[in-house]
Amino acid sequence: MKIIVPMAGRGSRLRPHSLTVPKPLIPVAGQPIVHRLVKDIAKVLKQPIDEIAFVLGDPAFFGDDVVESLKALATELGAKASIYRQDLPLGTGHAIMCAKPSLSGPAVIAYADTLIRAEFELDPTADSVIWTKQVDNPEAYGVVKLNGNQEIIELVEKPKDFVSDQAVIGIYYFKDVAVLKEKLQQILDENVTNGGEYQINDGIIRMMADGNVFKTGTVNEWMDCGNKAITVETNGRMLNFLKADAQEQLIADSAQVIDSEIIEPCFIGENVVIKNSTIGPNVSIGKNGIIENSTIKNSLIQTHTTIRNANLDEAMIGNHVRFDGKFKSVSIGDYSVLE
Repeated sequence: MKIIVPMAGRGSRLRPHSLTVPKPLIPVAGQPIVHRLVKDIAKVLKQPIDEIAFVLGDPAFFGDDVVESLKALATELGAKASIYRQDLPLGTGHAIMCAKPSLSGPAVIAYADTLIRAEFELDPTADSVIWTKQVDNPEAYGVVKLNGNQEIIELVEKPKDFVSDQAVIGIYYFKDVAVLKEKLQQILDENVTNGGEYQINDGIIRMMADGNVFKTGTVNEWMDCGNKAITVETNGRMLNFLKADAQEQLIADSAQVIDSEIIEPCFIGENVVIKNSTIGPNVSIGKNGIIENSTIKNSLIQTHTTIRNANLDEAMIGNHVRFDGKFKSVSIGDYSVLE
């Protein structure tokens, strides 16, 4: 089994945090988004992962440190890492085709801007499985249309009339991803675009027209990391899941908590020092942070950051930041100083 991860986008909606760190590498609940996503997909698949192919953008932004991080992730899962580049933002189908040498055999394609919680079996009768989430407002999403055999027969974007309540979340399984590759190559050769981009949906539609059977795999939770507010919310939701699972150490042994209260769930990274503060619930603090005389809840704070005299709620603060002040709901990028 392979996992293909297109992640070349710059994550503009998450600025300023994505100005210096690619969005998929921004930690949520102590681990980068893409790391959590790939690990959760591997849990659902319940089979060995042979290769993880990452499609990155400009090497000046997705540099050697990013590549090494992704190679380490693949090694952790016992897989080979393949690194590809998408030089131009020409759509989801184009991004997949940038990994053309890896497009053979069974594979999952997953876009690295979302997190999931899922537990289902892949349908062995299906040529492909589109992962979905049941939603209350399907008119706001792309949804699948099903026939009487619960097979997907159409993809409908933001339907005005009810089609189904199963929203497409951007994760797909293909029994043989080479079939998708063939269809996407046709799309490229014929220059079939939507909004000037080559889309995965056009390849899927051609597969359906050829009689390939598509089924749904419904996830329990679908968490977005698109902008600051929703990423902070996702951090809190993930912390609660991790606390319930009790499989990850959320507070590092090297963290120092002095005259302070930790209200779980929280993630406290290595060598964090907390003094005279109340932290939590739903707070993540990256390694080597210092928190003094502060109250922080429902917030996401990255590494090497110092916060003093603060009362923070629904805040997102980057790496190497110094913050001393009275502001509450803030979004501060890397290397900022507010004193």
